[in-house]
Amino acid sequence: MTLPPAAQQLIDGKLVAASSGATYPIVNPATGQEIGVAPDGTAADVDAAIAAARRAFDESTWSTDRELRVRCLRQLHAALLEDADAFRALTTAEVGMPGFMMGAAGFDVPVDGLKWVTDLLESYAFSTDLGVASPMGIPSRRTVHREPVGVVAAITPWNVPTQINLAKVGPALAAGCTVVLKPAPDTPWVAAELGRLAAEHTDLPPGVLNVVTPRSNEVASVLSTDPRIDMVSFTGSTAVGKAIMAAAAPTVKKVFLELGGKSAAIALDDADVAAVAGGTAFAACIHAGQGCAITTRLIVPRDRYDEAVAVAASTMESIGARDPQDPGAICGPVISAVQRDRVAAYFSIALEEGGTFATGGSVIDQDGFWVQPTVVAGLDNSSRLAQEEIFGPVLVVIAHDGDDDAVRIANDSAYGLSGSVDSASLDRAKAVAARIRTGTLAVNGGVWFSPDAPFGGYKQSGIGREMGVAGFEEYLETKTVAEPA
Repeated sequence: MTLPPAAQQLIDGKLVAASSGATYPIVNPATGQEIGVAPDGTAADVDAAIAAARRAFDESTWSTDRELRVRCLRQLHAALLEDADAFRALTTAEVGMPGFMMGAAGFDVPVDGLKWVTDLLESYAFSTDLGVASPMGIPSRRTVHREPVGVVAAITPWNVPTQINLAKVGPALAAGCTVVLKPAPDTPWVAAELGRLAAEHTDLPPGVLNVVTPRSNEVASVLSTDPRIDMVSFTGSTAVGKAIMAAAAPTVKKVFLELGGKSAAIALDDADVAAVAGGTAFAACIHAGQGCAITTRLIVPRDRYDEAVAVAASTMESIGARDPQDPGAICGPVISAVQRDRVAAYFSIALEEGGTFATGGSVIDQDGFWVQPTVVAGLDNSSRLAQEEIFGPVLVVIAHDGDDDAVRIANDSAYGLSGSVDSASLDRAKAVAARIRTGTLAVNGGVWFSPDAPFGGYKQSGIGREMGVAGFEEYLETKTVAEPA
């Protein structure tokens, strides 16, 4: 595969290389081979992008011209649809994402989400009349206005980059903000392709959307500290999210954080435990388990434990790890050698803690970054395997002793991002779900992931919500104006 024409930064309306001319290699996770390069953005590039975004917000009509924003976002949506086949192929090559995911979080759902937020923009009431009241005896008419936050630094991870890029860029632009998008250095191409489409197929004014691709976190760190940035919208690990909060504190920036998860799938004692175990094992294999909301703890009745372990292991063995270009692939490679070695380290920890592998438990000795889908048995919820986010195709099976115990185990986590509850009784499942401290929950197989549904977490899984009306409003400030009545 040759260097795609999209592998350029977008700064102040121009597609450019790094100012230093430096590049860094992009590696195909399935083969471990270099497939091209990306611009290694410099501190000067990031500074220029921030300056352009600041100027576009302060000096253009972008923040106030709703009609222009609608037109540009519709143009971008159309360009994404036109570019869909190439975009999907680029994603598989760069991210190692199996093709079946393109019909969901990999491409189709986030592109639909861009249309959804544009439709919302057309109808959203940016001003609300509170009517007349007489606070302190003074008759006053009060109006609440919603206005764009300003310049947004959008910092995104490598696991589902197009979904997260669009979940930040779309609502921020719709709200009237200007954006500096900084993708993960493992996956700059799909962000750069978004920048190219915006530059070549929309009427976006220069500086409204900028895409910079520095390899160095030190170079990118200014996005959290620069006073010209009004908001940081970050998706990634909890550890990095904490660092961004600390860095943003001196300038009191608004911070949106979508962070880690260690979500629990609960099967109650009247559930079809085999079906829950098989479905949870399948989910843990999707995109090699590289999803923050994936249920990676399976909590089952103690007297059905062995059955659940056996079904989960059989399911994972039937899925296997396959070339992401294979139409039947569910579990592809992990993103990098670093991530492969991280998962392998958890296999050693599992054995140290007294766990056993019902299946898997090893890396795969072949070109690329491959890990066996793995079911870990014999550990309780206090183990590191049950408490820490692994980001690989690893499922830990834990026994519970009734509904209260299942709730206790699910909530015994630093995280609170997602989860599921299954029961033969919908009312019983809903009653348990109401006690789980997490931002999204699937009850008896329901699906919460869609553009109109807010997504985010409790506890150390983050601050704020992405997608839905709540996700759009993250990029707005509230102003109350009073005048004599």
